[in-house]
Amino acid sequence: METRELRYFVAVAEELSFGRAARRLGMAQPPLSRAIAQLERRLGTVLLERDSRGVALTAAGRVLLREGRTALAAVAAAEARTRRAGQPPGLVVAAKAGASTELLAALLDAYAAGTGPEASPVPVDVRLCQFGEQGRLLREGEVDAALLHLPFDSTAGLDTEELHTEGQIALLPAGHHLTGRTSLRMADLADLPGLPAPRYPRHDGSYPDGPGPAIRDHTQLSQLVALGRTRAVLPESSRSLLRPGVAVVPVLDAPTVTTVLAWAQASRSRPLAGLVRAASVAFGDANVGVGEGS
Repeated sequence: METRELRYFVAVAEELSFGRAARRLGMAQPPLSRAIAQLERRLGTVLLERDSRGVALTAAGRVLLREGRTALAAVAAAEARTRRAGQPPGLVVAAKAGASTELLAALLDAYAAGTGPEASPVPVDVRLCQFGEQGRLLREGEVDAALLHLPFDSTAGLDTEELHTEGQIALLPAGHHLTGRTSLRMADLADLPGLPAPRYPRHDGSYPDGPGPAIRDHTQLSQLVALGRTRAVLPESSRSLLRPGVAVVPVLDAPTVTTVLAWAQASRSRPLAGLVRAASVAFGDANVGVGEGS
């Protein structure tokens, strides 16, 4: 299969309409239909059921949609990493805007100071992201490394180095009756009248359904909590980001949050190896999993 055919199929499969897919791809509908029919003939299976009501995926089509997305993402990441490899030496690190500022500063200071006889730091650019965006940028090859937060962010296909583990706190509007408690449990925060849980983006950027507000970043979340529109549970280090009107209470049974430095398993970047080595020295002993090739 060609990447062009995969792009065509994924567009139709996501839109479930040849007309909308053709407009999305910037092409006429007849050649798109012919390309999909040719792909089905070559694979020897039906990918899309077509009738007067529209288009539906077959079982084989659902498999190709999943695998096609993965393949296209891998191709895009290879292109991005190749382009960046031809640029002057440097690293780009993605982090959630407003999160892990002290950890990131300590990591960058350790890297700039150099660790080990082969240390030769290169310039580091920091890309501040909305919720969930840093993992996508890393997988697409737009950045060399990212700070991710477990268990919220996926590290599938990535190598990681643990930096810090912490508990969580509840964010509530100042004056709410629960703010008089010295601690809470997750059950105390379930179904609070007038304070629906916020909706965070999935890994593909879409939001789950629900009554709560769709949240992009910490600033928006803090403001909506202060306005009495939502409540949230965030890592303890989020205290420093809060605006007036937001109260915090420790949540005893909330899962701990571990911040990790993540990078692509296939990376063979010497500067990235130096960054991971600096993280290992600064935040604890661990095996460094980045290759030493150029």
